[in-house]
Amino acid sequence: MNWKGILSVFLISLTAWEMSGQANILNASKPEDIGVKSQAQISEGDDVPLEYGYVEDRDIMWSKMVWEVIDLNERVNFPLYYPIDGTSGALGRQSLYDVLVTNIKNGNLKDIYTDSYFTERRNFGELEATLATVDTTDLGYEQVNAGEQVSEMYIDRREISSADIVEYRIRGMWYFDKRQGELKYRLLGIAPVAPDVNFMDQGIDDGSNLVELFWVWYPSARKVLHAAKAFNANNSGRPISFDHLLNARRFNAVIYKEDNVYGDREIRDYIPDNAMFQLMEAQRIKEEIRNFEQDVWKSE
Repeated sequence: MNWKGILSVFLISLTAWEMSGQANILNASKPEDIGVKSQAQISEGDDVPLEYGYVEDRDIMWSKMVWEVIDLNERVNFPLYYPIDGTSGALGRQSLYDVLVTNIKNGNLKDIYTDSYFTERRNFGELEATLATVDTTDLGYEQVNAGEQVSEMYIDRREISSADIVEYRIRGMWYFDKRQGELKYRLLGIAPVAPDVNFMDQGIDDGSNLVELFWVWYPSARKVLHAAKAFNANNSGRPISFDHLLNARRFNAVIYKEDNVYGDREIRDYIPDNAMFQLMEAQRIKEEIRNFEQDVWKSE
């Protein structure tokens, strides 16, 4: 066997070992053991997200705050959307929306806000009016008027599920670290976006009734998102954490707003009714950010 063949066998063996170490499927004595780490795996080290480095304000030579939209209809963004059938216990993973809502309910995520400026905090009880609606049918009102208790069958309950999420909006900052000599990005917040639950089933699908359900302060959510895994299309045996996926920007997003003198107005505010020109403006802002690093070195 030549060296190329030996190397191939070694890589295949290493991959198989990593897959079994990740899912424990080859060492499981019963189905319940799949996905459960052994004591040896636990003792190897803390499974925590990679910490952000400390950045001095004086080391930030230049920065720009941008807001972007992640369209879940795009194939590259599917790992943030699927699976959409609830908790998906059989798959051992959840959609990003289910991860966020589950951890807001159980109290693991506390830094929840109404907008991207993180000025007004919310808890799950205060979010329920945004995430669900309860209505009574006409037959139910007839029972009320007759002095009877409303039957459960005449009460309509509608909750937003992961299948209803249309997009995510994120807020982050691009900055040039003069100490490191490179352009970097720091994600600050993320929000799931869905149709207004009160009008969701009325056939309105022009995008005008989309609402930001809540904003999560991303740095405090990293531990939760690191523990939750998304599907890795390149290697299903090595799922990627949502924290890694988002920090590595393994998604496609379009800028819809940047910080500016006009009160951080959106692109559609000064380029109305022209989707192509709006997209071109978003691309211009993106190129302006990307070119800053090159311009710095050219000026040296």
